[in-house]
Amino acid sequence: MVRKLLLLTFCIPFLSCETVTNERSDTIWIGGQIVNPKSKYVILKKDNHTIDTMALDENNFFMFRSDSLEAGLYTFRHNEYQIFYLEPGDSLMLRVNTVDFDESLTYTGVGAARNNLLMDLFLMNESENTLMPSLYRLSPEMFEDKIDSLRDIRMDLFDEYSESHGLCSDFKKIALANINYDYYSKKELYTSANAMNPNMKESDYPDGFYDYRDEIDLGSVELRSYYPYYRFLNRYFDNLAHNRNKHTEDFLNRNSYYHNYHKIKIIDSMVKCDTLKNNLLYTCARRYLINAKDVENEKQMVAIFTQTNTNEKHHNEIQQLADRTMQLTPGNVLPNVMLVNYDNVMKDVHSIINRPTVLYFWSSGSVKHFKNLHSRAAELKSKYPEYDFIGINTDTHFKKWKEVVTKSGYNTVHEYQLDNIIDAENKLLINSINKAIIVDKHGKIRDANTNLFSPTIEDNLLGYLNI
Repeated sequence: MVRKLLLLTFCIPFLSCETVTNERSDTIWIGGQIVNPKSKYVILKKDNHTIDTMALDENNFFMFRSDSLEAGLYTFRHNEYQIFYLEPGDSLMLRVNTVDFDESLTYTGVGAARNNLLMDLFLMNESENTLMPSLYRLSPEMFEDKIDSLRDIRMDLFDEYSESHGLCSDFKKIALANINYDYYSKKELYTSANAMNPNMKESDYPDGFYDYRDEIDLGSVELRSYYPYYRFLNRYFDNLAHNRNKHTEDFLNRNSYYHNYHKIKIIDSMVKCDTLKNNLLYTCARRYLINAKDVENEKQMVAIFTQTNTNEKHHNEIQQLADRTMQLTPGNVLPNVMLVNYDNVMKDVHSIINRPTVLYFWSSGSVKHFKNLHSRAAELKSKYPEYDFIGINTDTHFKKWKEVVTKSGYNTVHEYQLDNIIDAENKLLINSINKAIIVDKHGKIRDANTNLFSPTIEDNLLGYLNI
């Protein structure tokens, strides 16, 4: 009963605002509940700028009020994040369970219809991602027919929402951008997937396949932080750079210096919005540096980046990243970080490397993923017994990690936990849940940015033994 009263009290501002439909004010209310919270606060952002950090109360509720927010896209972040649309007069309440973040996120109150539509569109695209690889094997004409039908489903949903809820014209532009740029992205991904297909010629593509490229807004202020738009632009510029890079040795490698050099030049020449341009350049340079293997090229990338990007904060971050990635180039000794073994004894990483070694990183937060990682490590170990495969846990709870290792039956000799997570993540650039590092028996880096599921890892493991 107390729980119900608390919820009712919390919702009064939302119910009050919703009933005054003819006297909408400039005030915006945002609130909600986090089920299974990962921290004690929620962050509200716009265009990567933090507007407020909202504390959760003892019942995991939060609330925010503003009389000055403009209509547009905002980001709600609590461990994970989602984008939603606000306009003056909204009183929006959300509820999310962190165990299944996107699938559980729902909205109620004034403004809910718009954001439930955006979530429906988002989830449709996510569910289709698993389908897409099979579609890339279709002919261009069949592929276009298939994604046209998927787009029609979205448009029917949009029309239904629009008729039922009277969506405003500004929001309609956002929703249509979601639909269209996801559609365009699929075409760009199809192009990437078939770029080296010897059986695919330009003449095989139906007339008008790329007509959308003439309609792209390359300087949208409203969409600059919206993932369907931003994601599409990255894929589009990747394909343009790929075409520019056709006559170089690194034609096949989109992580190469020349590919990313051309991509930066294209972005600089084509994108009209400075903030959008800076963000795209930052993403490009960051991706290159994380995958780079040549110090001189890394230095050149930093130089061209600082020439084209006008954001001083970005300059500092990219230089700091480059300083770290240069330490991780092949031939350098692996940066030394402290680990804790199963018996709670501190060890530095250099002391546990006595043979060619693969370090892979895992978290107990994803049971399926860490089980798959350990199964893959065991499989590779059976094929390449010359290597040690060492699992390094990235969580902060020692007893919980030890319990997982015990119950899973993992070899405790080859299981460690990071002692200082932040220090290790910075030194080793643990930027992916699939991160793995290969070193020789002296701790010299062979590959600092691979993963156990890479299609080339077995060839690389064999090749490094012969160096």
